[in-house]
Amino acid sequence: MPPTLASLVHHSALKLTVRAGGDRLDVPVRWAHVSELADPVPYMEGGELLLVTALKLDAENPEAMRRYVRRLVGAGVVGLGFAIGVNYEEVPKALIDAAEEEGLPLLEVPRRTPFLAISKAVSAAIAADQYRAVTAGFAAQRELTKQTLNAGPEGLLAALASQVNGWAALYDAAGAVVAAAPEWAGRRAARLTADVERLRERPAPASAVVGGPEHEDRVELHTLGTGRRPRAALAVGTAAALGTAERYAVHSAIALLTLTTERSRSLHAAEQRVGAAVLRMLLAGEPDHARAVAGGLYGGLLDAPFRVIVAEAASVSAARVVDSGARVALTKASAAALAFASGGAHSDPLGALTEIAESAAARAGEAVLVVPEGEGESARVVVLAADGGAAVSAIVEYAAALEAARSGGAAEGHAATDEEELVVGLSAPAGPIAAAAAYKQAEQALSVARRRGRVCVEHEQLAAGSVLPLLADDAVKAFADGLLRALHEHDATGRGDLVASLRAWLSRHGQWDAAAADLGVHRHTLRYRMRRVEEILGRSLDDADVRMELWLALKATSSE
Repeated sequence: MPPTLASLVHHSALKLTVRAGGDRLDVPVRWAHVSELADPVPYMEGGELLLVTALKLDAENPEAMRRYVRRLVGAGVVGLGFAIGVNYEEVPKALIDAAEEEGLPLLEVPRRTPFLAISKAVSAAIAADQYRAVTAGFAAQRELTKQTLNAGPEGLLAALASQVNGWAALYDAAGAVVAAAPEWAGRRAARLTADVERLRERPAPASAVVGGPEHEDRVELHTLGTGRRPRAALAVGTAAALGTAERYAVHSAIALLTLTTERSRSLHAAEQRVGAAVLRMLLAGEPDHARAVAGGLYGGLLDAPFRVIVAEAASVSAARVVDSGARVALTKASAAALAFASGGAHSDPLGALTEIAESAAARAGEAVLVVPEGEGESARVVVLAADGGAAVSAIVEYAAALEAARSGGAAEGHAATDEEELVVGLSAPAGPIAAAAAYKQAEQALSVARRRGRVCVEHEQLAAGSVLPLLADDAVKAFADGLLRALHEHDATGRGDLVASLRAWLSRHGQWDAAAADLGVHRHTLRYRMRRVEEILGRSLDDADVRMELWLALKATSSE
């Protein structure tokens, strides 16, 4: 505790006597200051014990003393020490009355007590308090280090909560609570997820102070990690502002958690190298070798059906055909609504996807294999995750949120930008033996997602849907236009409707009577038109491949 007026009054060597404000002696004293100025207020900072001999004061003038004391109180002076036996033999009644009226503690200083003794007593008490705080801080650091080594982050949080007489919580890279102490603090910490996400948008290291609902507590938030993007965040909740010892404890916790996070990042990089080796073996058709290398790290993942997920970043400024309109970039409002603002996550979509998958898997206690491939524009991420597990669900949900945000932007007419957006392909469930086939399925789904302007496509959706949307590709349309151009040019001269006749004939599987009825012409007329089609195109309609190409060409151009 810092020195107070009461501790100075009880100091046996000072012999101070209380003349006014005896009920306010418990206030802390920041410093003892001597001033004989008639108006010392401009030089006060607040919290001082002012010492005077009234050399330049009319201390017996009631009105002058009221003004003097009132200004001292307004400046935050916590007490007034008046030396007797120098200019006045006793404390003037006018000063006592003014101090009582304003509630300012007034201390009588005997002649044998020099002001220097009071200043030294205050200074010594402040130094002792600071020493106690530093000592307590070092003790807290030792305890936090011990708990971190013995019980990991959970033990550190428990020790920190005890040190600050409050609660503490740890958030992962996605802003989700991964540990809290005491146990009830998890619910409190979960309500601060939005504040943690906003904090992660700021350059690291970053911190913020937030108040709970109806000011139930005071919470400090701190980012963790040494990189540009925070790896985690720490929340510390207390009933009041932290003292010096508590501040030491929090800073120690930040340092220890940062070391733990960076060590975890190094281990994570090593795990990724193992994962890359496991993936290469699976794709090479060596599941037994892959299982041996995976060991306990990824072995459990290979014991049940898994999904292969391939993701890449694509520029939204490229021209693409979308099922429901032009593709646009995420607006700022839509991005904020996704509840994942990871300090520029949308400028690094692959990094965002990786964090989401790994965080979801960690919370669910399941293994997930994430392997980055390539660099720059050719960069992509390959993920092996348990079928039906938390990582797959998190990726699908995130893709759906991006899709919804994009659709909202398109509806509002926002223009596309050069930002990069996520494109994801998912395979059907597979086992280690079929890993290569699953990887190919994921790439096929990725290709379709890219072509259709979708965020995510599952391979199973391709078989369940129709092949016709695939005809929207520009290359297919160019082929169709070239194949049918001669027929369209013929029809433009008014010499017959060969395109419509060909469509009717193909739709009726070559049945002359049915197709002629649809067109409202005689079947001989239709036969003549089909011969003209063969002559103009130089192809035989008896060839099944020719009929197929013509039918797909008609379908590809039917929407124009």
